[in-house]
This record gives sequence, C-alpha cells and structure tokens, in this order.
Amino acid sequence: MKKSLWKLCQRASVRERILATAAISSSIARTLDCGAFAKSTPRAEGGLVNTHQIHFQPTIQFARHFFSTPWLKIGAQKRLSGNGDSDDGWEEEDDETTESQIGDGADGGGIVLNEDVPWGRRTLSIAQEVLSQSTDDADIVLFAFKTSPRGFIYLRLDKLTERYGCPTMEELEAFSRLYKTQLEKVGESGEIPKDLAVEVSSPGAERLLKVPEDLHRFKEMPVRVVYVDEDSLQKDGVFLLDSIDNESELSVWRLANVRENSQRKGKALSRKQKDWRLSLSFQAVKRVTLYLEF
Repeated sequence: MKKSLWKLCQRASVRERILATAAISSSIARTLDCGAFAKSTPRAEGGLVNTHQIHFQPTIQFARHFFSTPWLKIGAQKRLSGNGDSDDGWEEEDDETTESQIGDGADGGGIVLNEDVPWGRRTLSIAQEVLSQSTDDADIVLFAFKTSPRGFIYLRLDKLTERYGCPTMEELEAFSRLYKTQLEKVGESGEIPKDLAVEVSSPGAERLLKVPEDLHRFKEMPVRVVYVDEDSLQKDGVFLLDSIDNESELSVWRLANVRENSQRKGKALSRKQKDWRLSLSFQAVKRVTLYLEF
C-alpha cells in the first residue's frame, strides 16, 4: 500500500509531496489510497488529547483515480504515551509482510472476527444496523470488517454505484458519526468496552476482486491479473475482461490499451495485440486488482 502511495507522491507537486510524505510517516498512511476516509477515537480518560486535521488540495494527476471529493480530510487524535512521547494512538496493521487474501478483512474484503475479541460480533451487528438505517439507498455495503484485541475496529464501506467503489467523504463521516454514537450507547450497558477506536474508510486501490463475482462489475476497467499458464508458470498482465462463462468456469481476457502494453510509447495497440485473447479457468486466476496508470 505504501509503495503505491510513494508512486503517487512522485507525481505530486512540491506542496502535495510534503503533506503526503508526512502522512506516510504515520500509521494512517494506508487510508490515503482511495481518497475517502473518516476516523474517530475515544477521548482517553485522564489523558491529553489533541485533535488535528489535514486539508489536502491534489492536482489532477495526483487525484486522477483516487479522489471522489475535491479535498481529503484526515482527522486523528494524538495521545501521550507513558514516557511522555506523543503518538497517534493507532496500531499498524500487518499489511507490509503479509500478502492480501480474499476475506482478510482488509484489501481482500470480508469479515474477520478475532477469537480474542469477545465483543467483535456485537460491534459487527451494530455496524450492520447503522448501515441499514443511515443510508438512503442500498448502494453502500460493508466491504470489510475486522477487530483488534487492543480495541480497534476497522471498517471499509463499498459504494456499488461508484466507479471505484468509493463512498463520498460526507457518507463516510455520517456513518462514522452514527456508528460511534451507537457504540457509546451500547458501551454504557457494559455489553462492549467503552473505549473502542473506530476507523472507517473505503476499499483501497489495491482491493482484491473476487473471481467471478466482481468481474462483471469492473468489466470496463483495466485490471492486473496474476495467473498460472499452461506450463504452471506464474505470470501477470493488464487486461480487460472480454467474456466470462460461469457454467464452464472460464474467463477470456484481452489486452488493455495502457502504456504498459504499448509496443511504442504513446502509441495505441497494434492490430495483432487487439486481436489477441487469453483464456483462463477460474482456478488459474490467482489475483485480480484494479489497474491504476499514472
């Protein structure tokens, strides 16, 4: 995730690079990646809390595929650690050493209920209740949910009618506000802890697509496909879905008209490239992600 963000920083203006680099150095770097984000943390009892915000004005190149709103707002709360040092109070997810998998509660979506978190199932049901009550349309769904023994709740909301699946900043903030309020009410009864921290975001640019469930939804968009060929060699390429047959579990791909596939820089695909097709069984497709070109 951070590698993708560094690539974006290289395309940004000097002012943008300073802001983005500052974000990369903290634990909230991963939330920049789809451009819509809301975070809330509880006020630490007896602790010093300082709330800060970053307002970010991206150029067209930097915002091209990531931002559905004209600015990015990051809200976080800093606490004083035991030795007096200030930190943002947020833990790092282990996303640098572990490859994302379908159903991992992060880029792979899905629900992950940690056995060491007895309150996880209840906070999930509260999220589902709030989501059903707070959205006017049924186009926003829960993409990913997971909890941490340290009292963190991570949610990602997917907007089915948006090209990249990103809800607006206002939609994320509205859900986050209602969810936090409901958690506090239930926490008063002792059913769940009172001091839970919540992070609400949209699916990242590195979200994994399910095969075959998500292929029709993103059919018109270039995707990077990691697959195993007839010689059992792992390969990858940037393709567009040409056709899919659920009964035979077969997908057919064609080259996407992107720079990576061009024989000459700035030129369109050749006739031979346009006519080329790759047939893959569902089992041969190991990983599919959205392709972002800068």
